[in-house]
Amino acid sequence: MSEAHLVCSDLSFSWPDDTPVFDGLSFTVGAGRTGLVAPNGTGKSTLLKLIAGEHRPRSGSVSVRGTLGYLPQTLPLAGDLTVAEVLGIDAVIRALDAIESGDASEEHFAAIGNDWDIEERTRAQLDRLGLAGLDFGRPLHTLSGGQVISLGLAAQLLKRPDVLLLDEPTNNLDQDARRRLYSVLEAWNGCLLLVSHDRALLDRMDRIAELDRGELRTYGGDFTAYEAAVRAEQEVAEKNVRNAEQELKREKREMQQARERAERRASNAARNLKNAGLPRIFAGNMKRGAQESAGKAGQTHAARVSDARARLDEAGRALRDDQRISLQLPGTNVPAGRTVFLGERLQARGLFAEPGIDLTVRGPERIALTGPNGAGKSTLLRLISGELEPDGGTARRADGRVAYLSQRLDLLDLERTVAENLADFAPALPPAERMNLLARFLFRGSRAHLPVGVLSGGERLRATLACVLCAEPAPQLLLLDEPTNNLDLVSVGQLESALGSYEGAFVVVSHDERFLAEIGVERWLQLSEGRLVETAAPDGHDG
Repeated sequence: MSEAHLVCSDLSFSWPDDTPVFDGLSFTVGAGRTGLVAPNGTGKSTLLKLIAGEHRPRSGSVSVRGTLGYLPQTLPLAGDLTVAEVLGIDAVIRALDAIESGDASEEHFAAIGNDWDIEERTRAQLDRLGLAGLDFGRPLHTLSGGQVISLGLAAQLLKRPDVLLLDEPTNNLDQDARRRLYSVLEAWNGCLLLVSHDRALLDRMDRIAELDRGELRTYGGDFTAYEAAVRAEQEVAEKNVRNAEQELKREKREMQQARERAERRASNAARNLKNAGLPRIFAGNMKRGAQESAGKAGQTHAARVSDARARLDEAGRALRDDQRISLQLPGTNVPAGRTVFLGERLQARGLFAEPGIDLTVRGPERIALTGPNGAGKSTLLRLISGELEPDGGTARRADGRVAYLSQRLDLLDLERTVAENLADFAPALPPAERMNLLARFLFRGSRAHLPVGVLSGGERLRATLACVLCAEPAPQLLLLDEPTNNLDLVSVGQLESALGSYEGAFVVVSHDERFLAEIGVERWLQLSEGRLVETAAPDGHDG
């Protein structure tokens, strides 16, 4: 087992406007594969940049044992760079070419060092990541987004790092590229710290580290084991809260009963003293003694209530926010067998092979549209929605609304609030009902009155879903293009629960097989080399 590791000690970091991100964060990551999870905006990418040295902490230190490799979420690469330059091998390749041409200058041997096999090693690494045959002189701007990510990973692996940091490495990768990445990382034997919302990738980790409320907690096992551990913790926390609530009620009840008993005793004592005809000074002393006794008893009960309230607060802090979306959407219902879309011999932009693509969507079908990047999946969704007219063939849609959620999430007015956007989509809905509806989409109180432009990616998706699913008329065909891209795991779960309530047909483009399984996909279509074919569900799916 590798001895590579990284240590963060008392790490603190703030943005230039003094907004704190971390304060006194300490943890160690040892050899093996560690998946780092947390909601968007909590600082996962910032933490990786601190470890990589791209950000400087306000205080504290980072120590890395071994050579460090780092693949950020967005690669800072210019489009005119060549493949060899991105891989960092251009100088060595030039020196090898010069020596092969008969130039035996010392500088060429110095440039090569021990990397005489660099071309063979590079080709092997590119082949493992699905980039076999890639020309070293090819410009970066001619590659797809997925190819650029795979190339960036190959560049880091060629450094033979001991510690590897990866930030959302499966973004923009199709299913084949994802599986190749999984295979490469399963063979990794150094120290890996990986940020991802890809649950299939997280299920290949040795441990999960959760960044929550400024602390890092580590759970042994993969993501599935982590989810089970969190559920068990929640059950215990919920039980502790219920017990603490009962205890607080009991202490309050006993304090009230004690107060009432004291008042009755004081009243009875006053009558008895009056009837007994005792001297006034003696009666006053007895009354003060009774009041002091009642006061001490009251203080004791008040302290017990305060302690019970503190225990309830402590139990409540262990609870996680309920982030589930619970809906009823009967207006989206589509009768079984009803044809909601019929496309025959569809052609667009020269993407589809002759004689064109045929597609029928009937009833409340749940369809996954898969295929390699660049195959035309987004174009096909635009043809189905009517946003794009076919160059050939015919497209017919049933009466009823078709809603298309593109990757850009550009349906809403960014300047208007969430509530105002919903009013545009559902003008007949009374304002009180609109607010109740938004609360079910987790926009409670003032959150419903925020401009859409200031929302996070997950919040914007929720706002878009609220407006689309509850529009007048409700959509009977829903088209989603890579809806989980750049969403954190909580937001993906919210999307799954919202789609679970949807009763119409949908076609979803996604490379996230776990997400497709969770939303009950029952029909699988693959678009590849210009042809649309029906396929069996991937291994592990019931659909």
